Amino acid sequence: MFFGAVVAPAAFGVLRSFGLPNANEIAGSIVTRSLSVINIAGFLIALLLLVTAILRRNSSGRISFIVECVCLGVIAVATGIGHWLIAARMRALRAAMELPIDQIAASDPRRIEFSSLHGYSVNVLGLAMIAALVALVLISRSLRN
Repeated sequence: MFFGAVVAPAAFGVLRSFGLPNANEIAGSIVTRSLSVINIAGFLIALLLLVTAILRRNSSGRISFIVECVCLGVIAVATGIGHWLIAARMRALRAAMELPIDQIAASDPRRIEFSSLHGYSVNVLGLAMIAALVALVLISRSLRN
């Protein structure tokens, strides 16, 4: 959510300053590749932290342990869905279009689906980021005790 909101306009601005006609397409490719790394890393880190939370289960209270595990599970599921379902479908749609997305008619069903999936992608990553913030607070609190 935040990453895409910062990187896409920055990439677009830099590419547009060079007068590239396909700046949106290139910026979209940069963001897609970067989010791929973020989603996979988020998935793997969440699983690793979930295993370590279970191994150090006795060091925190029961409720905070449950909330921490739920948050880590949400991160893993959200980043997994974001990468292997939503982003995969977006890549398939992009490949199926003969032209860059900006040149496809706004009423085209593929572009409508792409825009809808983009919204889902932003929401899923935002959910993962909120869960990560809560998990981070709970982990740091339990390590202090």
